[in-house]
Parts: sequence; structure tokens; C-alpha cells
Amino acid sequence: MKIATWNVNSIRTRLSHVTDWLKQNPIDLLCVQETKVIDELFPHAAIAEVGYYAYAFGQKSYNGVALISRSPLQKVDMGFSAILPAETVGDLDDQKRVISTVLNGVRIVDLYVPNGSAVGSEKYEYKLRWLKVLREYLQVLLQESPSLLVCGDFNIALEDIDIHNSKGREKQVMATDVEREALRHVLELGLSDAFRKFTIEGGHYSWWDYRSAGFRRNAGWRIDHHYLTPDLYDRAVGCVIDRAPRELEQPSDHTPVIVELA
Repeated sequence: MKIATWNVNSIRTRLSHVTDWLKQNPIDLLCVQETKVIDELFPHAAIAEVGYYAYAFGQKSYNGVALISRSPLQKVDMGFSAILPAETVGDLDDQKRVISTVLNGVRIVDLYVPNGSAVGSEKYEYKLRWLKVLREYLQVLLQESPSLLVCGDFNIALEDIDIHNSKGREKQVMATDVEREALRHVLELGLSDAFRKFTIEGGHYSWWDYRSAGFRRNAGWRIDHHYLTPDLYDRAVGCVIDRAPRELEQPSDHTPVIVELA
């Protein structure tokens, strides 16, 4: 089973990139982030033309997540509130950032973690609050199913080797100690990084800033991840970053990351 995560930075702007990629890479499930479109305008027909089913949880102009599956999905849970009580979730589902399903006995969670904007800002505090509720959400899911795959744009580089230049990263959003500790607290539920099972050296990134020729210089960050429970980690036979879509004209600033389970 092959599952990919890809922040497409607008599904309608990057639609041909997505459909062409699916034709060339017949995976089982594509977990998409930053769709930036309300559900009624999601391009279901174009996705169906290449043999896939789409399930969207979106909003206008911002955020949004979707599952694009080669087979119909029996159950799709949208938002934290599909699992957690309203008093725990609060306002966090106002931004569409969480969608989940079960495929071949594996609970798959697609996330678009908040960026945080700037250290100490309201958006930074929102991100930390969001990650705290994410832990509660995953804890409940683990009680239902021991096989859990959590993927998406985490907007956190967990280690210095995940950044092309880590100098001063302690003061930079997406790499502060507080953000890293918040993510590690989530991973303490028993989740491991699939990519690092196969690739231990630095220099491998999934996001490059549009500015300053970031992609050409490989001045990137690895912030798009697949995290697996122990049983799935043992089943993982590969996890790769596909740089090709980032080389296209008007690409997303992210590129797909694919994990394969035996």
C-alpha cells in the first residue's frame, strides 16, 4: 500500500500537477493539504477522470485538507470534533486542517498543522494549542486502532538536519525548541518518522521557499512527514521525497512524500 502526502498550495491552481502525478504514480491514497477551496468547488470531476475518489474538508482561500483515494472510502472523519467533544476542540475546527479515514485496516490521518507565523504571536500560541489537542485526538484514535499513520504538512522541522541552514533556528518559527517539544510530545504516543528509517543523512527536503531561488539552491526544509505506529513502521519498505513536481512551472512550494507499506 502506497500513501503520499502533498501540500499542493491550492488544488485548483495545481490541479493538472496533481492529476498528472496520479497518472504517473498510481498510489492508493493521496493526502492533500492547503486545498484553499470550499467543498462545493472542489474539482471532484477532474479527480474522477483519472480514476480516483476525492473527499474534501475545505474553506475559502485558506487551509483545507482532502483525501484522494483509488478506492471508495467507507468512512471519512472531518475535523477534531468527529472524535473529540466540543468543549475540547473549541474553535480549532473553524480552520479546516484535519481529515481521517481507515484504509485496509490502517487509520490514516491527514494534517495541515498551523504555521505559527512568528514566535510569540497569537498564531504561534494557536499552533501550540492545536498540537496539544492533536495529541488528545490521536490518543483516542489509538484506542480504536493500534495501526495509525499520521501524515501531512507539520510546519515543524524536528531536527537540525531537516533544515538547510539551522543557524539561529531557535528564534525561527517552525524550528523553535517549544514547537519541537510540542511535536515530540505527540510522537511519544508511539509514532516514528518513516523517512528516517531509510535515510539518515541531511540534505533532503520537502519544502523550498519561492524566494531567493530556494529550490535551485536546495535551500529547503523537511516539514512534510509520515509518522507510524510500531507495527506499520515494521511494515514500511520505503519512504521517498519526489522532487519532480517542484521542478514544474508554477509549482507548489512543497513536493510529495510517499511511504510504502508491505
